Amino acid sequence: MSISSSISRLAVYCKRNGLRATVRRFGLAARRALFSSRMILFYCDLPTLSSPTADLPSPLKVERHRNQIDLSKQDLREITSFWNPQQALRNIKERFELGASLWLIKFKDELAGYGWTLQGRTVEPHYFRLGPEDVHLFDFHVFPQYRGRGVNPLLVSSILCSLAAECRGRAFIEAAEWNQPQLASLRKTPFHRLGRARKRTILRRTIVYWDQNQTTDKRGPKEQFIATTGRERVKIQDFRT
Repeated sequence: MSISSSISRLAVYCKRNGLRATVRRFGLAARRALFSSRMILFYCDLPTLSSPTADLPSPLKVERHRNQIDLSKQDLREITSFWNPQQALRNIKERFELGASLWLIKFKDELAGYGWTLQGRTVEPHYFRLGPEDVHLFDFHVFPQYRGRGVNPLLVSSILCSLAAECRGRAFIEAAEWNQPQLASLRKTPFHRLGRARKRTILRRTIVYWDQNQTTDKRGPKEQFIATTGRERVKIQDFRT
């Protein structure tokens, strides 16, 4: 996320939640950036997935969108309303132009969460180069009233099964080491841990630092230091198995 986007997001948060809450949030973000900035990276070999589809509980369904025109106004409003709508719309436009897909998971036609995928490249400089058949999963979000219900792993698993039918490479995703709920969620999916790393962008060059005290899959990326490139509350059931 760029500095301008971070500042814009913080300003919107301050407007909605007040100065005191914003100061606490800024302090938490600063501590995480200084002391817990490492990311845990995961991979999934798409050809190894045995099932072509993921079994979803009947109230849930997953939709894939490849352009903004196909999105309903209600869904677009839900996705952009929880922070800076203007910046969110720019991000959506940029990602679709790059060829990304937006995946929505819905509970009885109500939007519960979403996530993005992009094949062969990443939106921001990554920890390593992706192959043409590789896919990056990123920017997943589950709305507050649906959290803790197992929605995110169901969405991720459904996406992986769909991608396995069209890609023969690997899928990659990452989560911050402090984000225990996200890490726990990924452990319920076909993803496997690849390693732990942090990155810094200096003068448009991204420097990646891999944790030396880790066990990574031997087929994973080799050591590489310069990388390229107002909703109504709904009572729902627990979808976890």
